[in-house]
Amino acid sequence: MANVKNENGSKGGSMFSGIVIVVCILIGILVWKFIMGNPSNFEGGDNTGHPLPGNYLAMVYKGGSIVPVLMGLLLMVVVFSIERFSVISKAAGKGNLDTFMKNVQASIKQGNIDDAIVSCDKQQGSVANAVKAALVKYQEVKKEGFNSEEASETIHKEIEEATALEMPMLEQNLTILSTLVALGTLAGLLGTVTGMIKAFGALASAGTPDQAALANGISEALINTATGISTSALAIITYNFFTSKIDTLTYSIDEAGSTIVNTYRKFRGSLKA
Repeated sequence: MANVKNENGSKGGSMFSGIVIVVCILIGILVWKFIMGNPSNFEGGDNTGHPLPGNYLAMVYKGGSIVPVLMGLLLMVVVFSIERFSVISKAAGKGNLDTFMKNVQASIKQGNIDDAIVSCDKQQGSVANAVKAALVKYQEVKKEGFNSEEASETIHKEIEEATALEMPMLEQNLTILSTLVALGTLAGLLGTVTGMIKAFGALASAGTPDQAALANGISEALINTATGISTSALAIITYNFFTSKIDTLTYSIDEAGSTIVNTYRKFRGSLKA
């Protein structure tokens, strides 16, 4: 059942990611062509001419055909960041995660396993589900009378299985975000190179250099550089933020597992005494 659930989730996630990528690129192209390239943004109502003074949409439009790709990449970062934030927030549960962990650990240390399970039911989310699975297993090994080492191995195995079921979905689109870090820089660099080629082409023209072509080439290079850097910077920030969040969730599960195991060891020790 777990494998089927993971396979279905993976297929659904891949389809969602593919749709988002295509839609973002299309939106980038449409915005660049019809909004930024609107003739009203240019002198003489012609988008092949100079931008109106202070019209930044027209200035960005002059960045060339790489601009819509960069805009699509930037939009992807925003969309996938919002999607990951929503998923990770649900994984943490309804209430404050730190407060939940403190309450659960206090209940476990006091031997109130049923209270800890009730707290997990109220909290919900991936962390609470994994902790609840470990607590249920604790009650089972307690009834079976396992020794400390057997119980520790059994509980840890249950936690690993629960984590393997709950946590992978949190990292589903992080690979895309990490890829966008490099793609943003490379696409910006490509736009910069094409812009500089045009600029040097204007300088190399016979006779007096075409100052308008030279200015357009330099403008294209700088616009693509700025857009590419912005895309990569945002992708780096969001990727590191979500990676840190996932590490915190995983640590919370491991911490709860250690508390459960230590509590069982104390229970077995009290029986021997």
